[in-house]
Amino acid sequence: MITFDEIKGFAFDMDGVLADTARFHAIAWRQIADEVGTTWTEELAEALKGIDRMGSLDLILQAGDVAEQYDLPAREALANKKNDNYRALISKLTSADALPGIFPFLDELLAAGYKMSIASASKNAPFIVERLGMEKYFDAIVDPASVKAGKPDPAIFAAAAAAIDLAPEVVVGLEDSAAGIKSINDAGELSIGIGDSTVLHEAALNFASTAELSLAKIAEQLH
Repeated sequence: MITFDEIKGFAFDMDGVLADTARFHAIAWRQIADEVGTTWTEELAEALKGIDRMGSLDLILQAGDVAEQYDLPAREALANKKNDNYRALISKLTSADALPGIFPFLDELLAAGYKMSIASASKNAPFIVERLGMEKYFDAIVDPASVKAGKPDPAIFAAAAAAIDLAPEVVVGLEDSAAGIKSINDAGELSIGIGDSTVLHEAALNFASTAELSLAKIAEQLH
């Protein structure tokens, strides 16, 4: 594991780390699940965390045992409908929707000179960053369409390090999903899990919530 002094940058997941947009994803996906006849459960909602749009739709169709009823054009139409529903929900976001402690943490990182990027499975990340008023913090936002595979594949976190001209070994990745933590670890970065440590047990460091994040507490866990 790297030392605190070796850290040069931070790569953030969006949903559940910077803002609670995950609840909007859940609302929009549940609308699609209802449409295709899939029963919505907490287990299904958890399984969708960190997964890209088409991957999430596949999981919903499989859960309802209706995957064979939808060809690619039909799936794309459902995915687009979900995105339209989601964008309507997030259009009302403001800086007040940032998760607790995130703005102070971002301010601390900015003041200390760390480079920052976003590694989100959401193609709406630039729009969300703008709505939250976080543009000044991030040097790059990785477009999930530009990488070969979504989380848990390491490609997106590897790209988030490359986008800020850093080797993965000196970058810290922050995630709230098990798929995201695997992505960070396999990219060779230091993983910080935000949330239940039993779910995120593969994370190198863990914080119960974003309100606990600070450079001092990261340094403390690394020593």
